[in-house]
Amino acid sequence: MAGLLNWLSQVGSVTKMSLLTMFERKGASGASVFGIAGVVAVLVGVLSIAQGFRHVMTASGAPDVAIVLRGGSDTEMVSFLMGEDTRIVGDAPGVARSAEGPLASPELFVIIDLPKRSTGTDANVPLRGVQPGAFGVHSDVRLVEGRRFESGRNEVIVGAGAARQFAGLDLGAKLKVGRNEWSVVGIFVAKGGLAESEIWTDASVLQGAYQRGNSFQSVHVKLTSAAAFDQFKDALTTDPRLNVKVVRQAEFYAEQSRVLYNLVNGLGTLIATLMGIGAVFGALNTMYTTVAARTREIATLRALGFGSGPVVLSVIIESLLLALVGGTAGGTLAYVLFDGFQASTMNWQSFSQVAFAFRVSPELLGRGILYAVLIGMVGGLLPAIRAARLPVATALREL
Repeated sequence: MAGLLNWLSQVGSVTKMSLLTMFERKGASGASVFGIAGVVAVLVGVLSIAQGFRHVMTASGAPDVAIVLRGGSDTEMVSFLMGEDTRIVGDAPGVARSAEGPLASPELFVIIDLPKRSTGTDANVPLRGVQPGAFGVHSDVRLVEGRRFESGRNEVIVGAGAARQFAGLDLGAKLKVGRNEWSVVGIFVAKGGLAESEIWTDASVLQGAYQRGNSFQSVHVKLTSAAAFDQFKDALTTDPRLNVKVVRQAEFYAEQSRVLYNLVNGLGTLIATLMGIGAVFGALNTMYTTVAARTREIATLRALGFGSGPVVLSVIIESLLLALVGGTAGGTLAYVLFDGFQASTMNWQSFSQVAFAFRVSPELLGRGILYAVLIGMVGGLLPAIRAARLPVATALREL
């Protein structure tokens, strides 16, 4: 026990001396801090894109809501259901009901071209046809301006994200698509979910405008509980009148975000890895400079009986401290610059634009700081070993 206490005392003394003299090497230390801060800022900034996109795609994923598509369909774009099919879905066991009937929302999904506010270039924007029951199923949808569209009229309500990103969607504006024109009568939010990137109108009006007859592409269903999903799914998939695929809403949206999420995550990790290699060399240079500047100090401590272990730890601790400062600075910079930044991108599963905000989450900040600590550990290890192996007599003669 006494030996351990003595060893810990040596670690504390050597580390304290190292930190007190660190400001004498502020040039090299500052370069290391800035290098690591840059790496962390880029890592967190790029990955915040993926986090923001994933959040939008999963925010609307209620556990007690299911989506019914045509059998074999992966997206609404390639699905097709007739009106009779949607009635069978609404009568299935496990479907929640209200005074107006089953909480089932047959929906039509088309893509229209609208110019982006920032660039003026056209982008694919989802136009969704829904029936009045949709507002009972999509319970997170809430009007913040204007009113709901009226059935049978060329009126639309616009998601807040779409209104921010695309021109011509302000309240009271006229939305002209081909030979058809709709009035924007309301703006809605949906807890930051995917619906905020869409435009909603009456399904019967949209069917007539696009000559779709009595057809839909999906049915969103509110279940009596999340546990009722299996009963609901089994009833539909075994019904000989139907050829459908039934998925939980949360799982459907998570799958929709998979391609872009993996692409951005992979790209961000690759960029951060390449930059991290450079930061490691910067940390190595800083800590080798530190060891060289402390050669006399280290040799004197060794001559006084200090062990090599405390010397190794003091160098590593200094390297980790610089990395923590750099990582914290980089994470803070990324948070200030990127968190909440509004953008839109293509959802490659549905080929439509999704409006979203960059999201710098605590988990992402923790990942960035952990990466900085790893850089500091690798960058300080070899210089620490060199300091421990420094021959006392040789070091004193050099000075």
